[in-house]
Amino acid sequence: MQINMKEDDFIVSKTDLKGHITYVNKIFMEMAEYTEVELLGKPHNIIRHPDMPKAVFKLLWERLQKHEEIFAFVINKTKNSNHYWVYANVTVSMDDNGKALGYYSVRRQPNPQALEIIQPLYAKMLQAEKSGGVTASTKILTDILNEKGVSYDELVISLQK
Repeated sequence: MQINMKEDDFIVSKTDLKGHITYVNKIFMEMAEYTEVELLGKPHNIIRHPDMPKAVFKLLWERLQKHEEIFAFVINKTKNSNHYWVYANVTVSMDDNGKALGYYSVRRQPNPQALEIIQPLYAKMLQAEKSGGVTASTKILTDILNEKGVSYDELVISLQK
């Protein structure tokens, strides 16, 4: 069953550099159907949905390793096997000397019109991953960006507007 975020909801989480959860807000717990105790210290991928292309996470980690923020549409699964879509912004948390400490993510309700484009794109990417791996999935995304003449950021941000 799909769970929908409210328009004014913000899901917030923090992780360490290995992706283990160090903080979640109340809305995160409600949406994910987990308690704080069940989440803290666990890998953030505890909520990874199988319909989420690995190529998007590859792009996310590449960007974060360069200390660049990223926006993405993400489908998450809940403890009770429900799911919910988010528009995520993920950044690197830094100390005063510019050393990475962990990751900070804020998610909000995705634009429903954006999901009409993202869902079939992700389905096509997943299909490509089954036969050709992440490289084939990434090629699907790259081809779309080249066809539209936009960067990944331009596409994702324009879809959320």
